[in-house]
Formats: sequence, structure tokens, C-alpha cells
Amino acid sequence: MTFDPDENVPPPQKRAWWRSIRFRRPIGAVSSGAASMIRGGRFRWRWIAGGLVVLFVLYYPVGALIVENIDDDPQFAPSGMAPGESRAVAVASALVTREVDVHSWTPMQPFFVPAGILDNMPNFQRGIAAALGRFSTELMDQLGRTRGSSQTDRDLEQARGFLNEQPNVWIWQPSVSFWPSATSAQKYRAGRDKLVSYNKRLASGQAVFERRSDNLQALLDRIANDEGSDSAVIDQQIIEQAGNLFDMHCDDIFYFNKGRLYANYLLMRELGQDFEGIIKEKGLTSSWQQTVETFRIASQLEPWVVWNGWPDAFVIPNHLAAQGFYLLRARTQLREISAILLK
Repeated sequence: MTFDPDENVPPPQKRAWWRSIRFRRPIGAVSSGAASMIRGGRFRWRWIAGGLVVLFVLYYPVGALIVENIDDDPQFAPSGMAPGESRAVAVASALVTREVDVHSWTPMQPFFVPAGILDNMPNFQRGIAAALGRFSTELMDQLGRTRGSSQTDRDLEQARGFLNEQPNVWIWQPSVSFWPSATSAQKYRAGRDKLVSYNKRLASGQAVFERRSDNLQALLDRIANDEGSDSAVIDQQIIEQAGNLFDMHCDDIFYFNKGRLYANYLLMRELGQDFEGIIKEKGLTSSWQQTVETFRIASQLEPWVVWNGWPDAFVIPNHLAAQGFYLLRARTQLREISAILLK
């Protein structure tokens, strides 16, 4: 039996070639729900990244503003002293405690902490450290021994060593050693402890603090020499950079000098009481007070921005020149007192 095709049925049509192509989901394609989860995760990561950027931007300036404290309080004084102790030694140890423990010792701070970007406070503290290092040296060599042939006080010898250490040593300093070391703050604390120990022995009569005019004269000469050296640095900076509104080094010089002047002001004020008898005997009471006042004024200069303008400028001042005037005036007054003490 055969079947004849039905003439009324249309013949089958060929399928277009492009319709035969099947669009398959690519390997790894995800559903709409999974895609929305991925988009949400990316959104969260963008927020996290943005938050970290904002935190990083605020971390340094806000943290630095919190840490910065250029403490030039002229009323700062030691407390809780026992009879017989040296007031100058007491104020030196108290100053170390304030700058290292109460404030933060910023010259040694690494770059990844907010204090690492500070500029003025570290230089101010370097100046304080330089003055205290000088004082500890003269204390060991002159004031803390009866004569040059007498034995050096052990506490003062160790204090001199610690307080003359570099101010910028952190836990790890590759330029010095690849091994961890004691920080500047730790060394200054150790020097402070030795000064406190010496002062306690002095109060109990077990140590020497020679209140002689030649010892005072030698100390004043050393302080005058340091101030003269600072004036030479000011002079050189003015010669080379005066009128440069972008002088980025003038504020470093200014605040280092400010720190040294401030520490010397405190030391001179307290030395005036330690050597009150000698000062009265030599008729130096008025001269001493004027010298201390000059140090105080010089240490209190605090411009909003330190400029190194032309010395005769009409608009832009030269703060280095202003500071240098008081610095040299204090040096001159120290020399005058020293000359009278020699008589």
C-alpha cells in the first residue's frame, strides 16, 4: 500500500540559518540574584576603601593637632622639693618629665604616626634637649665636684651621658644598628632619674653642689657660647635666604632656638636662687633679673608663621632677626655678669 502526498499540505520550509544558533549561557554566568549580591559586595568594598582613604587623610592632620604642644609656660617650676636640693637640677628633671612623659617626645617619632609629620614641636624639643645636655655637662664638670682634681659624681656622670644622647632615636634605626635599641625618650628618662637621685643625695649631705662664683661664671660662659653659636646660624640663614617666602628651614631654626632659650630661661631663673648669696655679694641682683627677663621675652616669641623676610622689609617681617636681637642681648648680659664674677 502506498500513500500519496496530500496535495493540500504545504511542503516543509527550511529554518533560517541564524535561527538554528542557540544562545547558551556562558560558563560562569550567574543568576540575577547572585549578580545583585556581587554588585552589593562591590558597593560595600568601595565604601570601605573610601572610608580608609578618609581615615588616612584625617589620621595625620587631626592626630598631629592633638599631639602638638609647644609648651613655653614661663611659670613652669619644680614642686615637692626637699631642703638642700638644687632648684636648677630640680627644674631640669621636671622639664624632662614634662616633655617626655606628659607630652610626647616627637623628634623620635617615625613617619607612620601622626607626630611624624610635625615640624615645629620636634625642633622646640631638640632645643630643650640641647640646653639640658649642656647643663648636665657643666653640672658634672663644675658644680657637682669640689675641685677639678676631685672625683666625678657617678649620678651626674651617667646623667650627662643620657641627656646628651641624640633626640631622634626610635626603637629601630637602620643608620645606627639593625637591632632594636633604647629610644631617646628612654635615655632621657634614665638621665632624669639620675638627676633626681643626685638631688636627693644632695639634700641628705651625700653629694656636692659647689655654690662658688667661678663655677657659676664657667656655666654662664658655656651658655653664652651656645647662644652665640645659635646667632651665627641665624646670620647665615638670613644671608642666604632673606626675602625667600618659601624658606622651609627658617622655622626649624626659630623653634630650635626658642626651645634652647626657654630651657635656659628656666635654668637661669632657678640658678638665681641656688646662687642667691653669690649674686647679692657681687651686687648682681638687678643685672641677673634683667638677664632672666631677656631670656623670658626671647622664649615667648611665637609668630603665627615664621618669615625670613628682608631685614628692612615693610610688609614681610624677619622673625629670625627679631629672635636674634634678644638672643644676642641675653648673650651680652651673660658676658657682663661673667666679667663681674671674675673680679
